[in-house]
This record gives sequence, C-alpha cells and structure tokens, in this order.
Amino acid sequence: MNKFLLAFTLLALGTTSVSAKEWKTVKIGVEGAYPPFSMMTPEGTLEGFDIDITHALCAAMEVKCTLVAQDWDGIIPALLTRKYDAIVASMSITEERKRKIDFTDKYYQIPSQFVALKGHNFNFGEDGLQGKTIGVQRATTHDRYVSDNFSGVKIKRYGSQDEAFLDFKAGRVDLVMNNVPVIQKGLLDKDGGDKFTFVGPQVSSAKWFGEGVGIAVRKNTPELKDKLNQAIQTIRANGEYQKIQAKYFSFDIYGD
Repeated sequence: MNKFLLAFTLLALGTTSVSAKEWKTVKIGVEGAYPPFSMMTPEGTLEGFDIDITHALCAAMEVKCTLVAQDWDGIIPALLTRKYDAIVASMSITEERKRKIDFTDKYYQIPSQFVALKGHNFNFGEDGLQGKTIGVQRATTHDRYVSDNFSGVKIKRYGSQDEAFLDFKAGRVDLVMNNVPVIQKGLLDKDGGDKFTFVGPQVSSAKWFGEGVGIAVRKNTPELKDKLNQAIQTIRANGEYQKIQAKYFSFDIYGD
C-alpha cells in the first residue's frame, strides 16, 4: 500500500470513528398541552404518560435528558433546526412525516373517535356530516382524516387540543376528534363532561393514523434511534412501561 493510500485509509477510519455520536446527553422535545400524555401543572412542571416514558427511556439509555416544551405547530421544525434531538409527543408514525424525519418503533397505538353533545345523532357516511363544524388540532392525523373523509364540513383547526375542547364546550363546533384517552381524560372526566359522549366508530386505519405512535429523530442520527428502540424494549421487558401505563390508563395502550 503506498503512502497516499495508507494516509487516506487512516483518515477515513478516523472520520468514521468520530462520526458515531455516543449520546451521553439528549434533549427531548415535548408538547405539554395534551393530557393525559403531556401537560403542564400550575407550578410549571411537566407531567403525563409521555413525560414519564421519556424519563424511563433516558434511565434505560443511561443518558442525561433535558425536556424542552414546544408548541405542536413548530415541533418538527424545531427538531430539524436542532433545538432538541428527539420528540416524545404522541406523534403518529406516518408516511408523510417519514419523508422529513425518522421514527423509532411504536411505543403505543390506540384508536380515535368523535365526541358530541349527548342526544345529537350524526350520520358518519361520506356526506353525512355536511354543514357540520368539526374541531381538530392543527396538522395532526385527525386533521388529515377529517379533511380526507368528510365533504361539505367546516373544519376548525386549533393550536392545542385544550383550545378545541374549550370551543366545543362553548357550542362553537359540533364535533371534536382525537384519540380516545385524550377525549376521556381531557373532556369527559372533567366537570361538565357528562353532557358529552363518544359518537361514531373508532378508527385506526394506517392510511391516516400510521403504524402507531413513535419517537421522532432526525434522519442522520441512527445511533440515537437504535438506543431509543433498545430502551423501549428494555422498559417493556422490565415492567417499567406497564407501571407507567397503569398510572394513567385502565387498559393496554401498546396495541397489537
């Protein structure tokens, strides 16, 4: 091997060795406005299923994690501009999102449904909701599902699910759609929630709702994705996942 080729080979090997980041510290983007998965207490502390899962994953990976609260509308752009390294915010794994970012394996998968005022009947056929106003959180799978499946409806889009529920309770929208636990915990279980009820079928089609909920990372961070996947397996195997799940839900949210 000549000197030039030897030097080039050593340089290539050195570049490879330093390009694989060890990930001793990780910044995690969370929403903080999506109970029971993520919420901010009056004292300014983050809590919820996603928050507890994040702490459990960081412990399993043996890394120091910092949580960064971020509004949903800007949560992917902030990941791409390196405000944080991963997103744990109940984000569904969809083909559209996978064109911009990468995902771990799922860490839960649950169906979605509409909620309405009790005593109101709705036809959920293709044209059955014409003239109705539906509230959804902006840029979510629910936004896309309603947009693709119901003609002649008015869609009101909100920056957070709490805003959608407030408008719904004020009578400014006829229906709201989200996943079942969010509606249960964020609306039905609260004061005045007995006036509302789930309506229509539960839906979970992969075409709109993806392959479950995963952790988002940038495409050039395979080592972090691998560590997170291993951590998901670890907390499910050692019982930590099930302990956190039982704190918030009375059923298995991991899915099939």
